[in-house]
Amino acid sequence: MQSTYIARQAILDRKSRTIGYELLFRDSQDNKFPEIDPDIASAKLIIQNHIHGDIAALTLGKTAFINFTEYYLINKFPLLFDKKTIVIELVGHEFPTERLIKIIKYYHEKGYRIALTEYDLAEHWDVLLPYLYLIKIDVKKINIKRLRALIGKARSHGVLLAAEKVETRYQLQSLAEVGFNYFQGFFYHEPEIVTGQTLSPIKAQMLKLISESANTPLNFDAIAEILAHDVNLSIGLLKMVNNVSTGTKVAITSIKQAAAYLGEKKLKQFVAILALSKLSSECTDEIAKQSLITARLMSELAQKSDFKQVKDFAFITGLLSAMEVILAMPMADILRTMPLAKPIEEALIHRSGLLGKLLSMTSHYILGDNGSLMEKFSDYSLTAELIQQEFVSASKWCSELTRA
Repeated sequence: MQSTYIARQAILDRKSRTIGYELLFRDSQDNKFPEIDPDIASAKLIIQNHIHGDIAALTLGKTAFINFTEYYLINKFPLLFDKKTIVIELVGHEFPTERLIKIIKYYHEKGYRIALTEYDLAEHWDVLLPYLYLIKIDVKKINIKRLRALIGKARSHGVLLAAEKVETRYQLQSLAEVGFNYFQGFFYHEPEIVTGQTLSPIKAQMLKLISESANTPLNFDAIAEILAHDVNLSIGLLKMVNNVSTGTKVAITSIKQAAAYLGEKKLKQFVAILALSKLSSECTDEIAKQSLITARLMSELAQKSDFKQVKDFAFITGLLSAMEVILAMPMADILRTMPLAKPIEEALIHRSGLLGKLLSMTSHYILGDNGSLMEKFSDYSLTAELIQQEFVSASKWCSELTRA
């Protein structure tokens, strides 16, 4: 049976809040679009993630942006999806044919949101403006100075603009000033290094909490002491105990007792989500979620492959993998505040060692980073089917943890 693979890329608003994910078809572990008919790619994506998979898990409950060629629009494939959950992305169109205009009107009247991709400034696209929700523009191909006329026309029709291939925070700010609403690219993975920056006491406390949670066995006294210094963390812990109770009322008399009642596995999950929520803000919420998914996926893969010898380090390595972005500090400076095992440090700073290989492979798989090629999973007794299955499972887990 032939396998299919999915990458995804977040689409963010001006405040760097994730509004949805573009789902990207792949046909191998190499994270790049294959040489394949776009119609076949769309069909495989739909079948895998809607019929056989769980699209809500892959998008963490956000909107899914899915590519549709004219062929699949005509054959009503978008109707497989709830109109509230997807945006139809038009791909493979050089100009708007009469047939394309007719079918776009059809979906517009049905209440579906439609995005025009591969926009090239040609005026013949203006006929679609009354029916569009969004126009996506590759800012590497089109100089934004040439977009003045489009911006005016788009605003008059209530059409939003999304910039693709955004690579830096400065670029995002400049595009927002021009009039772009949404942004897609790898800019949010770029660390913003601030020379001489030190951690605030609360951030240092959260890193200490994460560090303590990596120990096996857990030191419940040490964890309880950290939790007790923060009222919100203490309240969160007690709520967590209440949520996992099985009907028997537990009389909690101390923070340590509450932590011990959860047990190591659930306490580590609690620490992960609470500590990251304290460290992150609106601007880093997407990165925090990716860290949680990376942590979970690394942990599960390590237990089912040749990475077993680093399984005890896998979760915390994934959890800390984006700390330099979240805290806007070099990773080496952050790790000086945390007494971590050498393999974890080497993996986080240099991506070296067996743990570093697992982190690199997992990160590329999740983020769809086309700038790097994936390692060969088969070298470590990992199948593509298992990785995709665990990725969906990790996404569901993250969604449950972060659900309001």
